[in-house]
Amino acid sequence: MSIGLIGYRGSGKSTIGKRLADRLWQKFVDTDQRIIELAGKNIREIFEQDGEPKFRDMETQVLREVCPEKEIVIAFGGGALDREENRQLIKESGIKLIYLRCEPPELFRRVQADPQTAETRPNLTELAGGIEEIKTVLARREPIWRSMEAAELDVTHLTPEEAVPYIVRLA
Repeated sequence: MSIGLIGYRGSGKSTIGKRLADRLWQKFVDTDQRIIELAGKNIREIFEQDGEPKFRDMETQVLREVCPEKEIVIAFGGGALDREENRQLIKESGIKLIYLRCEPPELFRRVQADPQTAETRPNLTELAGGIEEIKTVLARREPIWRSMEAAELDVTHLTPEEAVPYIVRLA
């Protein structure tokens, strides 16, 4: 069985995903990292130089490659489920999606604590990456994530090590 992790940046998709894949003896893929490798530049640079539509096209290309794989753990970018085509790819592949839910103040704290976020990740709205941006983006994306999730785990107060056993049980 393949497991996909969805949620806002800072929710732990990549960190937890690596540990989960190790625990399950499965391959791990971070779709954002694949896009970075494909483009030869970070996500902020893609957004600034090529625009968000180009990034989203690359994201769909990566999903076409990784979704059909079996016995894999995938960390999906926060906006990967925004496109209907991507949601269909995930549904058809039978990937079990786990939504890593986290409260906005904790997401903000985590994003601010990551020194690479500002230089490698674009702001998602005109609100410039603050807590209001987090709330705005969550309000738009959460209904989509919840419509696709197999389960939801509140990771607000969990370490990655604590989250993994819960996900194993949920999957």
